Amino acid sequence: MSKYYLNYIDELESEAIFVLREVWAQFQNPVILFSGGKDSIVVTHLARKAFYPAKIPFSLMHVDTGHNFPETIQFRDQLIKDFGVNLIVGSVQKAIDDGRVAEERGKNATRNTLQITTLLDAIEEHHIDCAIGGGRRDEEKARAKERFFSHRDDFGQWDPKNQRPELWNIFNGKYFEGEHFRVFPISNWTEMDVWNYIKREQIEIPSLYYAHAREVVWRNNSWIPNSEFLKIDSNEKIETKTIRFRTLGDITITGGIESSADTLEKIVAEVAAMRHTERGNRADDKRSETAMEDRKKQGYF
Repeated sequence: MSKYYLNYIDELESEAIFVLREVWAQFQNPVILFSGGKDSIVVTHLARKAFYPAKIPFSLMHVDTGHNFPETIQFRDQLIKDFGVNLIVGSVQKAIDDGRVAEERGKNATRNTLQITTLLDAIEEHHIDCAIGGGRRDEEKARAKERFFSHRDDFGQWDPKNQRPELWNIFNGKYFEGEHFRVFPISNWTEMDVWNYIKREQIEIPSLYYAHAREVVWRNNSWIPNSEFLKIDSNEKIETKTIRFRTLGDITITGGIESSADTLEKIVAEVAAMRHTERGNRADDKRSETAMEDRKKQGYF
């Protein structure tokens, strides 16, 4: 009798597909939180495989801060067209205009925290009971505390001490009216796993992940892209560097690294030699030791 073996990437893929199918079985109106970053792209690819040959049964939801990389928005719109899925957009600019949130001021101002209100408003408006994200436990210490099925109360808040057990991958998605869940199918993946999977599956990703020439400013030990939203001090200098981004967020807070990795093979080799977390160049995580956990408790991704 022949034996059937799965390599570790096959096992991770199988686990993620199982989680996605559990979401479809347990929830009425789930969405995929889509940022245009590599993790949400991988989750969308996995959803496509999980329900093939049918179309992805989830809408994609993007919280648009208005401070995105243009390349990210172009990639998002093309993916929506190619996959034939519905897109829900929550606008931070609209929330500002409506007085729901106040714009930050100063050199280090960002719209990152403002996404919380916009996300929770969109979840309530569209009656979303489950938002599927691309968070991974290896990214950041607060995300290491997450379960696959992460319960949120009727205020959209996360209590890391009040999560449900998931023995033998049995998931409890029951909730009271007004509550919802966040689900993270690739929780057990590492950055290297994601890149090896992208390479194996030949998944298209934004050009931002590949090394390219770009105008940048050195700030907070990272190369921050120059843009119309960046406030530049007199002692800061705009330079042109060959960089790439390990993680994508708002253009004002996403730091790049100097790199020559312009192919997937080179990226995999570069990541294998890295000794710093991929979120080490995100300015929003440098505000305090508990910046991510504080945002998550309020309803962040």
